[in-house]
Amino acid sequence: MRAMALVSARLAATYSIVARDPITGEIGVGVQSHYFSVGTAVPWAEPGVGAVATQSIIEVSYGPKGLALLANGASAPEVLAELVERDPGRALRQVAIIDCEGRVACHSGALCIPAFGHAQGRGWSAQGNTLRSDAVWQAMGPAFERSQGSLAERLLAALEAAEVAGGDVRGRQSAAIFVVARERPANSWEGRIVDLHVEHHARPLEELRRLLTIHGAHRLFAEARQLFGTGEFEQALLLLEQARKLQPDDVEFAFWTGVAFANAGRTEEARRWLGEAYAADASWRELARRLAGIGLFSGGAELVEP
Repeated sequence: MRAMALVSARLAATYSIVARDPITGEIGVGVQSHYFSVGTAVPWAEPGVGAVATQSIIEVSYGPKGLALLANGASAPEVLAELVERDPGRALRQVAIIDCEGRVACHSGALCIPAFGHAQGRGWSAQGNTLRSDAVWQAMGPAFERSQGSLAERLLAALEAAEVAGGDVRGRQSAAIFVVARERPANSWEGRIVDLHVEHHARPLEELRRLLTIHGAHRLFAEARQLFGTGEFEQALLLLEQARKLQPDDVEFAFWTGVAFANAGRTEEARRWLGEAYAADASWRELARRLAGIGLFSGGAELVEP
């Protein structure tokens, strides 16, 4: 019966890490698998609440149910104990939970596909199944602890270490990183710091790193645009410079910087930035015309027309 049930099961055999940044309080999950779109099934997180990685012969409900219990004040160990106790398929499950205080708990059922196992440290839990060897799940924690940078970057470093150690015995296909803020936001749609998925790729972690770099560039530019809006141009340009180092070919950065200068009446500076965008693609000039038509571009016609 077990063998027959396996045919229809969601086999998100994989390796993952849940962790909390002790400085920022951010909470997140990193995961890679030879499973299509693993990021839509394994990682769950809620700002100011915690995170869950549910995998192996996957029971997706561990994610939303676990977060609901955490939100009601239960600790990660308490939540895990309750979920596992209720689950008749517990021997097939692998699930890790971290709460907003950094407490972790992990269950690796006896019938997970080997190699499997998990390890825990201060503010993290690393786990995996269907791995090439035990060295895979054992590699993540040390890599996470010695890495630096944002929580997302450290989660990715842990995944990369696991891949170097052998990864999934079947190979690789998809990966994801999901990081949320330390505080519960006023609005349900806020508080997602990073939410990146690679659904199908020959080298998903390489692609995930590329996307994380682009994400960092756009996050810096979003901060720069806020400063442009409040007239703090010098500080905004410093952030813009950092963003362009990460993503030097993104013409959108130049265009919106030009719009900000144009709307501030700083024509010569606007001309420089808009000129860069127009030279790359004439579509940006057309966009400037359309913005002017609805009152969102207040620069002179000489900044729009050739």
